[in-house]
Amino acid sequence: CDSRAVAIGNKAYTNLDMTYCKDYLLNAPGNFTASKLKWVKENEPENYRRIYKYMLPGDYIAFKLTKLISTTKNGLSEGILWDYQNQQIASKLLEYYGIEPSLTPDIMENFVPQGNVSPQAAKETGLPTSAIVRYRAGDQPNNALTLGVFKPGQAALTGGTSGVIYAVTDQLSFNEIEKVNQFAHATYAAKHPAIGRLLNINGAGIQYSWLRKHTNASSYDEMNQMAEGIPIGSEGVITIPFGNGAERMFDNTPIGTHIKNLNLNRHHNGHLYRAALEGVAFAFAYGMELLKKDQTAVHTLRAGYDNLFRSQIFGTTLASVIEQPIGIFNTTGAFGAARAAIFSRETIEALSHELLEHDYVRTYQPAQDPSPYQMAYQQWKKELESILKND
Repeated sequence: CDSRAVAIGNKAYTNLDMTYCKDYLLNAPGNFTASKLKWVKENEPENYRRIYKYMLPGDYIAFKLTKLISTTKNGLSEGILWDYQNQQIASKLLEYYGIEPSLTPDIMENFVPQGNVSPQAAKETGLPTSAIVRYRAGDQPNNALTLGVFKPGQAALTGGTSGVIYAVTDQLSFNEIEKVNQFAHATYAAKHPAIGRLLNINGAGIQYSWLRKHTNASSYDEMNQMAEGIPIGSEGVITIPFGNGAERMFDNTPIGTHIKNLNLNRHHNGHLYRAALEGVAFAFAYGMELLKKDQTAVHTLRAGYDNLFRSQIFGTTLASVIEQPIGIFNTTGAFGAARAAIFSRETIEALSHELLEHDYVRTYQPAQDPSPYQMAYQQWKKELESILKND
């Protein structure tokens, strides 16, 4: 959500060969690790000169456990630091930014031994020195692994502070690389090019938590119950939820949060709660439209039973607008990490159906008559497009 490197990434995308970004990086440089390193070099040169190696959080944890500094293709891809065509670090981008290749850690494969727990780490954590680090992944690939999202057409959804649609594909060519990111999936390998198309919505659950704090609601359950008493469309109240930094799907523009059409004589907290849930659901639907326009078909949607997906209004609104069911499972990315630490990629894929049956909670189905939801969505889009036009 730190947007200070946006301009650096935008300039790189303009100055570099755009075909290179599309065909080799599968992404515009954007506001990611490579661009942030450049920001540090320009704005904190003393800190930059002190760098021995840069690491993502998972790399740092592995380092503290093993005393070995390494990274993975998966992690590098999330920093827009991976060259998919040459299967190596994105040397052309690093050269453009003036970042020394020697700062990149050794690159390890996933699902293979990456180092044993050191005696010092064993003493501090209680883990045995025979324990092996063999897997690491970002939150969204890991969540997808947990939800059995491995194949093209499957997608994992997250409705936390920010919202995410993570759709798996075997494509290696995309038209939309500025609004949507393409990362190496947790199961990615050169002979198994599973790509996760990640559409991020920075302003999602943070809006609902903000409302809880500032309306003094006792719990999210209370908010959900009040929202249930309000009709579909929130009697005209519309929220545009993008108030948590620059939004990638709007070209890294900070859209902000907007509450529209509030009538002080008849609207109350219940309207705000429902409009917030609907607004985030509509933002997800808008993102799904972007993916479909870029030939990324999604036929299976799954999410963990937490955060916004505990809300009947949110789940049913989204399912009704996109006219697709959403399977909900009582699991989190932590379970995926635990499984990946023990089993091979092939075993995890083979076990996924059985594990999903065990974790199944419910399915949010589209309403029998989805038209009221879709009408509310069209009104929401009109308000959004008005804001975008004025910006």
